[in-house]
Amino acid sequence: MTVTVLPQSRPLTAADLETRPDDGHRYELIDGALIVTPSPAVPHQRIVGNLHLLLRQACTAPFEVMLAPLDVTVFDVTVVQPDLLVAPRQTLTGRKMAGLPVPAVEVLSPGTRPIDLNLKRAAYEGFGTASYWVVDPAGPRVLVWELGSQGYGEPLEAVGDRAFELTHPFPLSIVPAELAG
Repeated sequence: MTVTVLPQSRPLTAADLETRPDDGHRYELIDGALIVTPSPAVPHQRIVGNLHLLLRQACTAPFEVMLAPLDVTVFDVTVVQPDLLVAPRQTLTGRKMAGLPVPAVEVLSPGTRPIDLNLKRAAYEGFGTASYWVVDPAGPRVLVWELGSQGYGEPLEAVGDRAFELTHPFPLSIVPAELAG
């Protein structure tokens, strides 16, 4: 058994994350603060899987769709792993993504709801991520924040059986209720 001690007198960095064990937890950093979440439950994974298939079918060049875990290192003290992301293929090499997703997608879980809706949304906005999507299984609903000159405005929203038509980064129609099915 290996025990790793994290520094206590400074913000954590991407290099510190590389010492974390492969134990089924998701390790992320936001402004040097460690966020650890357990493996997701079946409803979460069902939505991630269905949305992945939908995105893959609609995806056009030069983009590629990726599933977590994949580190998006924006700053040395901020490393996130969105549940899904779409990015230009040339930014996806090795173990990490070099650049920003367009969009980053999170599926809410009871333990991650405040992190995804607050900390991660603010982080993606601060990075300049063009679009941030959140899927809430409780609605079911999809929220989409688009980056404008003043940051993210009010989110676009689709609930239940209402189709959501998106044009960026490629044309896509999402029906929230079908993602949970």
